[in-house]
Amino acid sequence: MNDLSGKTALVTGASKGIGRAIALAYAAKGANLALVARSEDVLKELAAQIERMGREALPIAADLGDEAEIRRVASAAIGRFTQVDILVNNAGIIHPMIDLVDFDPGLWRRVIDVNLIGPALLTGAVLPSMMERGTGTVINVSSIGGRQGSAGRTAYRSAKSALINLTESVAAEAKPHGINVNCICPGPVDTEGFREAYPDRSSKPGLMRPEEIAEIAVFLASDASSAITGTAIDAFGDLNPLFLT
Repeated sequence: MNDLSGKTALVTGASKGIGRAIALAYAAKGANLALVARSEDVLKELAAQIERMGREALPIAADLGDEAEIRRVASAAIGRFTQVDILVNNAGIIHPMIDLVDFDPGLWRRVIDVNLIGPALLTGAVLPSMMERGTGTVINVSSIGGRQGSAGRTAYRSAKSALINLTESVAAEAKPHGINVNCICPGPVDTEGFREAYPDRSSKPGLMRPEEIAEIAVFLASDASSAITGTAIDAFGDLNPLFLT
């Protein structure tokens, strides 16, 4: 049921962390990959690794805060593989702890552009070809931070909260066309981005591995999840509030 052979996945933020883990997990299950991030050299290395696994891989260096770049990404992926069966909107940026009164408006907009508007526009660019075939999967990677606000994280958490709502809204629009749209809300994961944003927490026990989130993404991309759409799956790991007192 988790076999992805013959499918093409477009994964953003694929150069490291959760995105890289998802790309490798998909390749292990048989998928070809369109890999998107800003770092071309790292993407080429990942593409070579995936090709050694017997899959096809297309590295696409792009800034997903730029509308023209988003259109180019969709065009390149569909041009190379004819279709995109699975879209994973994983790319995102985390800002330092900044209260709203001290926030630079340009940075606030940049966070919203990359974390929310980028996924919306890329989904909109890929959906028509999915609709033509009557099948497809979209997976948005939000955050447990999208479930609740927090001091110093106004832009990031606002974007991640809106991404959950975007998931539900697009799921309602896409289901009549045979397309499932779901969301993953990870808690703390041991990634480069988390260590940069939370240096005081990165050495503490309980962090999940990126591969644990990738397993959820494999499930949501596979036929095993055919009955699931419009859902946001929380993944806390050992830091689940149920375990904490």
